[in-house]
Amino acid sequence: MNVELRHLRAFLMVGRHRSFTRAAEQLFVTQPALTRTIKQLEQLLEVRLLDRDTRHVGLTVAGTRFYEQAESAVAAVDRAVSSARSALPLRLAFTWLLPTPWAQDAIAEYERLGEGPVTLVRTDEPIDALLRGDVDVAVLRDPRDVPAGVRVLPILKEQRVLICSTRADLPRDQPVPWAALDRHPFVFNATTGTVGPWSWTAGSGPATFVETANYDEWLETIAAGRGIGVVSSLAAQRTIHPTIRFVPLVDAPLSSVSLGFVLGDRDQMKRRFVAASTKAATS
Repeated sequence: MNVELRHLRAFLMVGRHRSFTRAAEQLFVTQPALTRTIKQLEQLLEVRLLDRDTRHVGLTVAGTRFYEQAESAVAAVDRAVSSARSALPLRLAFTWLLPTPWAQDAIAEYERLGEGPVTLVRTDEPIDALLRGDVDVAVLRDPRDVPAGVRVLPILKEQRVLICSTRADLPRDQPVPWAALDRHPFVFNATTGTVGPWSWTAGSGPATFVETANYDEWLETIAAGRGIGVVSSLAAQRTIHPTIRFVPLVDAPLSSVSLGFVLGDRDQMKRRFVAASTKAATS
C-alpha cells in the first residue's frame, strides 16, 4: 500500500483540531476508522506522527515537519482539482426562505475558494432530490424520517414565531405561550413544514389540524383565517402579506437548520460546501 490522499487529509484534520473526535466529525467518518487510517499512515512512513493519550493529541517533531509538507501537497492537489472543476456548479436545494445571512455567506465563501458557482434549486422534496442525485446538498429544516443513506449535519438554530390572519382573535401587543397554541385550529405544511401534529405527543396539542401541501398553500390558508401556524422568525422579516401578521412565541422550541447530502459522487464539492457553511455559521 502507498500513501494516499485520504491518509494526508485524515492526518491534517487531526493535526488541525488536535482531536480525533472533532476530526472524525469533519471528515464524516467514525473515530475508529480515522484511528486506523492514521495508524496506516504511520506504518507506511515508519515514523510516529502523533503523540496521543486519553486527554491530549499533539504532533511529534517528525509530525510537525510532515504536517507542513502534507498541507502543501494537499493544497496543490485541491488547486488542480478546483481548476478542472471550476465550471461545474454545486446544486444547493432549499424549500423556502434560505436563512439570512448564513446562506449568502456560505455561498460566497465556497465560490471565493474557487470551487465553482452555486446553483440554487427550489424543491418541495429535498430528500428525494438528494437520493436521485438531482442536487448535491440540501438545506433541511427539522428533517423527519431521513433515510440511512442521507447524512445530516446541523448548522444553526432559528427562533420561531406565530403567524395568523390580521382578523385573528389574538392580542397584538403581547407574546403567545407555546402551551396556548392548542386553543386554536392549527395550519401545517405537511411536506416541508417544521411544526405539525408530530410536534405534540398523542392526546395533546391543538384539537384541529388543517393540512396543506406546500408553503404557499400554508400561507394563504392562514391568511384566509382557517387557523394559526408556527414558522421560523425569518418569515416575519422576509414575508410581506397584507392580511397576515406575526406574533412572538414564548417557550417555543428552536428550529434546527441542517445540511443534507449523500456521499458517493462529487464528494469533494460537497465537503467543501459543508466546510464553507460551517465557517459561515460560526463567523
